[in-house]
Amino acid sequence: MQFGIFTVGDVTPDPVNGRTPSEHERIKAMVAIALKAEEVGLDVFATGEHHNPPFVPSSPTTLLGHIAARTEKLILSTSTTLITTNDPVKIAEDYATLQHLADGRVDLMLGRGNTGPVYPWFGKDIRQGIDLAEENYALLRRLWREDVVDWEGTFRTPLQAFTSTPRPLDGVPPFVWHGSIRSPEIAEQAAFHGDGFFHNNIFWPADHTRRMVQLYRRRYAHHGHGRPQDAVVGLGGQVFMRKNSQDAVREFRPYFDNAPVYGHGPSLEDFTERTPLTVGSPQQVIERTLSFRDSVGDYQRQLFLMDHAGLPLKTVLEQLDILGEEVVPVLRGEFAKGRPADVPQAPTHASLRAVREVSAA
Repeated sequence: MQFGIFTVGDVTPDPVNGRTPSEHERIKAMVAIALKAEEVGLDVFATGEHHNPPFVPSSPTTLLGHIAARTEKLILSTSTTLITTNDPVKIAEDYATLQHLADGRVDLMLGRGNTGPVYPWFGKDIRQGIDLAEENYALLRRLWREDVVDWEGTFRTPLQAFTSTPRPLDGVPPFVWHGSIRSPEIAEQAAFHGDGFFHNNIFWPADHTRRMVQLYRRRYAHHGHGRPQDAVVGLGGQVFMRKNSQDAVREFRPYFDNAPVYGHGPSLEDFTERTPLTVGSPQQVIERTLSFRDSVGDYQRQLFLMDHAGLPLKTVLEQLDILGEEVVPVLRGEFAKGRPADVPQAPTHASLRAVREVSAA
C-alpha cells in the first residue's frame, strides 16, 4: 500500500501571527515538503492544479519536474489535473515528458476541478463538465496508446495522422486515477476504462465514501476488468498531530476556524466527527485511518493533506516527521494484516511494464 501527501498549494494568512507567505515562499515550501516526504519514507507526493488566487500550482509539470530532479524514489502525481479545461494533446505531451525525466516515477490523477470560473478562462462551459471529462480522456488514452491518431470530437479541432511526442516511457503510459468527491459519473469513467478511482473524501462522511467506492467496484467488475476487490482505490485524508491530543486540538483550532476552505462553518469537533479530518495523537490518526478499510475494503493508496490553512512550513515539516516515523510504519504493518494475497498493489511503472512485457511475449 502506498502512503503519501497531497497539496492544494493555497497561500493563506497564518491566523496566529497574521503573516501571509509570498507566492515565491509558498512554491519553495511545496518543494521542501516533497523532499521531506521522501526523506521520511513516504511513497507519493501529489500537487493540485489551480489557476486562481490564493493558489499557486498552476503549472504542475514544472513543479514536479523540479522535484523529480531532486528525488530518487518518490512517485510524483497530481491531485488533480484538469481534464476538462486542459487540451488532452498537451496533457499527453507534458506528462510523457515528465515521465521520462522522472524515470517512470509519475502517475496522473484526473478531475473536473472545483472552481467554476476556470471553465470560461479556458474557453469551456462548466455545464459540459462531464462530457468534457469523458471526451478529453478518451482522446488522451488514444494519444498514449496509438502511434498515429485520427480523431474527431465535439470540443476541439480534429486530428489527422497525429503523433504525440515524446512517446510514453517504455511504451507504458502513466497510470491514471480519476479523482472525484461527489460525481458518480467519474467513478463510472474510472470503472469503464479499468483505471484507478481516488475518492478525495476530506469533506464527506464515511457513508458517502462507501457508496462511491462500492459503485466504482461494482462497475469495474461489470466492465470485465476483474473482481470488485481487484479495483484500484485511493483515499484522501487530513491530519494534524501532537504527542498529546489536547495540544494538537489547541494548536490547530485557529487554523481550522479561519481556513477559507472550511472555516467559519461547523466546529472543529463536528467536522472531525463527520469527516476523515483527525486532530490528535499519532495513535488516534492510526486508529482513524485504519477504520477507512471498514468503509471501502482493502485499498491501494492513502494520501494526506497537511500543508494548508496557513500552517507554517516548520510546523508542516514537523508533521511529516511524525507521519513518517510514528504513523506510516504502523499503518503499513496493520494494513498488511489480513490483506488477501490476491488483492492488487498500487500500479507502478515497473509493474505496468512487466505486464506489458508478458503480454507481448
